[in-house]
Formats: sequence, C-alpha cells, structure tokens
Amino acid sequence: MKTNKSYTKRIRVTRNGKLMVRVKGQNHFNAKSSGSQRSAKRRSVSINLSAKVRARFLPGSGAK
Repeated sequence: MKTNKSYTKRIRVTRNGKLMVRVKGQNHFNAKSSGSQRSAKRRSVSINLSAKVRARFLPGSGAK
C-alpha cells in the first residue's frame, strides 16, 4: 500500500516514533487572541492514531 503523501507532509515522526503535528487554528485571525495563546500555537503537539489509521496512511514510516 502506498503512503498518503498529503498526510505525511503534515506529520513529523520523532526518533522514538511519536507523531508531531502543528496546532490547529493558527493560519489567520490570530490578532485578537492573547499572547499566551499565540505562543502556545507555535509549538507542536503529539497525536495518537489507531493502528488501523496508521497502517492506512503511514505504512513503513516507523511510527508507533
């Protein structure tokens, strides 16, 4: 099965196999949010995918 490339461009796999993604909602309309909210959106967040979804979108990526 082929890897879904649009999915892999949004996800980064760490050395230990964790999946890191950007925080949602940071593209526009951020001026009205507080500074702490804006700085929190700059960080990456880890996500948990089920084995079924991981096998479908990320085969052979080494993600745990």
